[in-house]
Order: sequence, then C-alpha cells, then structure tokens
Amino acid sequence: MLQSLTIGKLAKRAEVSIDSIRFYERRGLLSEPMRTESNYRVYPVETVDQLRFIKKAQTLGFTLNEVKAFLALQQDPNASKAEVKEKTEEKIKIIRTKIQDLTRILKVLEQMDAACDGLGSIKDCPILEALAADDNQECHQ
Repeated sequence: MLQSLTIGKLAKRAEVSIDSIRFYERRGLLSEPMRTESNYRVYPVETVDQLRFIKKAQTLGFTLNEVKAFLALQQDPNASKAEVKEKTEEKIKIIRTKIQDLTRILKVLEQMDAACDGLGSIKDCPILEALAADDNQECHQ
C-alpha cells in the first residue's frame, strides 16, 4: 500500500488545521480521501503539497474559487501556461484597483484626522461631521 497520512498527521505536515482540511474537502479543493476499515480518513502524501499550494495561493490573494481553477488547470493535460498567466493578470488588475481604492480612502481618512485636534467634547467633531455630510448633495439639487 502507498504511504498515507491520517488527517492529524497531514494537518501537522502541511501546517494547517484539521478543520481547514475538512473545509477544503467540502469546497472541492481536495479529493475525498480514502477511508480505513474503521472509517478513518487517510490521505496520500502528495496532499501535503496540495495544501501548501492552496495556502500559498491564498496568501497571495487568490480566492478559493480561483485556487480551485488553478488546481483544475494542473490536472488538465490540455491546459496552457497562457491560461494560468491570464488568471494571474486578472488578479493583478483586481489588486491594483484595490490599492487605488485603499489609497483614496487613506487620503480622506488622513484629511479627516488632520481636521480634528482631539480636544474638547464630541460636539462639533469634524470627523463625525465629515462622516455625516451628504457629499452628493450638490448632485441632487
């Protein structure tokens, strides 16, 4: 019989929780494991690499659906590097948009923070006033 791992040993080797492994199974990122006669899950050793792949992809911002698509491409003998590159470039665009949005948000928050000296009562707080302001009021007149 090929070498296999229990779920606990797999979790330890891949540095993930048992719950994560079960979650990935439910989401279809990992194949349903073999079962022993006593119904214990046993996994091929290669599952460690799959779990590390999933975790690294998540760390780089890929969603579980995107990771699942990568895993499917790995198994597809007709898949090309171009398909993987296209998915990566799509993620880069999404991340750049998020960076632009976060940069804009940071600038507004810094302006709000600079407008408040933090002294006195909450009455006439410039931060709260800015949050309550109808910035679209001009558009509706």
